Amino acid sequence: MEKLHTNPERLKKFLTEIAVFGATENNGVSRLALSDEDKGARDQLAKWFKEAGCEMEIDRMGNMFFIRPGKDRSLPPVMTGSHCDSQPQGGRFDGILGIITGLETVCALNDAGVQLERDFIVVNWTNEEGSRFTPGTTGSGVFAGELDMEEMYALTDRNGCTFGEELKRINYMGKKDFNPQPLHANFECHIEQGPVLENVGKPIGVPKGIVCLRWYDVEIQGVPNHVGPTPMNDRKDALYAFSCMNQRIFELGLAAGNVVASVGEVHATPNSRNVIPGHVKFTIDIRGWDEPLTDQVCTDIEEAINSISKKLGMSVNIRCVWKVRRAPFSPELVSMIHETAKELNLPAHDMVSGASHDTVYINQLSPSAMIFVPSIGGRSHAEVEETSWADCAAGADVLLNCVYKTANDPAGTAYTLGE
Repeated sequence: MEKLHTNPERLKKFLTEIAVFGATENNGVSRLALSDEDKGARDQLAKWFKEAGCEMEIDRMGNMFFIRPGKDRSLPPVMTGSHCDSQPQGGRFDGILGIITGLETVCALNDAGVQLERDFIVVNWTNEEGSRFTPGTTGSGVFAGELDMEEMYALTDRNGCTFGEELKRINYMGKKDFNPQPLHANFECHIEQGPVLENVGKPIGVPKGIVCLRWYDVEIQGVPNHVGPTPMNDRKDALYAFSCMNQRIFELGLAAGNVVASVGEVHATPNSRNVIPGHVKFTIDIRGWDEPLTDQVCTDIEEAINSISKKLGMSVNIRCVWKVRRAPFSPELVSMIHETAKELNLPAHDMVSGASHDTVYINQLSPSAMIFVPSIGGRSHAEVEETSWADCAAGADVLLNCVYKTANDPAGTAYTLGE
């Protein structure tokens, strides 16, 4: 079969124009879930996919499904997609690349006059990042039956706005669910968000799966007091306790080898120059491919936090707010991505995904795999996030040809779920 190719200039145009929604001064994007900026990007996606001849369904979680009809609509469809929400002062490729490469795949198929045997669906999953409403991968998690929709509606942001209220406000709460299962295959094209591909000099990454993830919220209760009159040996300084805990968290993650552990948010109260902090709330993110080892690091960190708080005479509350098991991908689809990259003369590299993605949940329902493209300098979740246009086009070409192979397969080749 002659290889199909996407249009690099059109892909660049789509990616450049969608980055206007939530654009920051330093070439990044702040497009938090269910914000006005998110609504603007959603409206633009709806317009583009309609112009490309797709149908649209919006479910009760605000997940947007763009459907290019196939010849036999009774066959299980092929799906791709990602998310359009971003981190605060985030990058312009994270998430949105997976939707736009899906859009470009639709346009390239239209250009080639190809009608696939199966429906091809591109999805915009709601609130993948979890930066405004925690936990993340909310839309895909509810779709997969792993998260409860009513509980997700009740999530609040720092200003007290609820997920459900904001979904209604931006007019993206669908009236019914949309369930295209069973799925024949699922792909997600994404930037790597790390330095591996750039270091090995290859344009395509082929992860065997996504690492497991554990998120914690921790609160330390000390005693607020005046800085000046309070002797150093008579203080219950919650921020000092946090600093001791943070050091141990880093050390335990470092010692574990292939597990990472990091504090991302810290909120001290009353946060005043001349008041000893009496309360600190912070978050921990722990991830690894080896689940037993990751859970052991979690246990060690919990014990260290409790030990430090006891030693310093303070109380502490540790709560695990999100726990996701690792997601090994379909071996047949992983092989297909390798083969397709080779056919396109694009060197590919085996790896794992250290970042979580919506595919972590969809992988439980459908044979799935991901296509990575390099992140310049290994930077992501920051305004400096960058991927070359050539690498974006390379990822889009691999996706296009994998979609063609799977969605143009009337016989229904059996792809297996990961282990």
